[in-house]
Amino acid sequence: MPRQARIDAPNALHHIIARGIERGKIFQDDADCEGFLRRLGNLIEQTETRCHAWALMPNHFHLLLKTGTVPIATVMGRLLTGYAVGYNRRHRRSGHLFQNRYKSILCQEDAYLKELVRYIHLNPLRAGLVGDLQALDRYPYAGHSVIMGRNRREWQTTGAVLALFSGDASQARRMYHDFVAAGIPLGRQPELIGGGLIRSTGGWEGVKMLRNEGRSQKSDERILGNGDFVKSVLADAEESMARHDALKAKGISLDRLQQIVASLTMIRPEELVGPAKARNVGRARALFCYWAVRKLGHSMTDVAKRLEISLPTVSVAVPKGERIVRDAGWGLEEHLNVKI
Repeated sequence: MPRQARIDAPNALHHIIARGIERGKIFQDDADCEGFLRRLGNLIEQTETRCHAWALMPNHFHLLLKTGTVPIATVMGRLLTGYAVGYNRRHRRSGHLFQNRYKSILCQEDAYLKELVRYIHLNPLRAGLVGDLQALDRYPYAGHSVIMGRNRREWQTTGAVLALFSGDASQARRMYHDFVAAGIPLGRQPELIGGGLIRSTGGWEGVKMLRNEGRSQKSDERILGNGDFVKSVLADAEESMARHDALKAKGISLDRLQQIVASLTMIRPEELVGPAKARNVGRARALFCYWAVRKLGHSMTDVAKRLEISLPTVSVAVPKGERIVRDAGWGLEEHLNVKI
């Protein structure tokens, strides 16, 4: 069976798990860990992504990210590729470092945020990298120590997590610590990363209860949430794809989009391609990137190749283009008289 496409949306919460190829190590020493975290921090700031939790293990890592306007696939593509290149250079190796696909689970934030923060931050303790919770409080390669105030990572959104416990920072930190301690006896909690139906119902007990009551629950391997949340996410994803398909069916290719943008911004279509210094060209390029990625569903990689610019440039241009559209009141569908 072919693998399902990942689900993404602005302001969506994702639990990311990436493993080394053949379960090999991806972090050999502290320098590797610090290099990875520097790259992660820079990306989070550049893409307006929020990181609520993280943990680095010798052969894999966990991230709990909330996207901004840049898709999670772009954030992860830049993170994994950039780190792998640096790792291979440093350790004088070649070839793939990570498994082909990282695991991305779109999560129901109000129901699972606290549970996922605890689950992710307890990974070093469950794996025996630290001996007890007091050691985890100081462990530099998981976000728990940042929330506890023992380490500093400016890019980690500690305030959002602590606010889940109390409005008073000191009390919130104590309550958070107690909450993490209460999670230690729970073990690995496979329902947080296991099968879709199991996740959607809160574990096997939930599945059995539904069966006993003769009820069913919508589920999906890519989503952690209750049945209503799963249905909502899938419906939104299908609607987004329908919009992309409708525009493509009207013949809105990248060639045509290039002409449309050039006409709106009063430049020549060929000016969109290659290096650009003029402000009006940069504005036009941002508009093209936003419409190509968000409305037509093209990948940022394809758009970068089309315009002969870097992937980071496209990722910055997309939210800029969104602001231009909002401020100018332009709509691609309305401009083309296409109703979808």
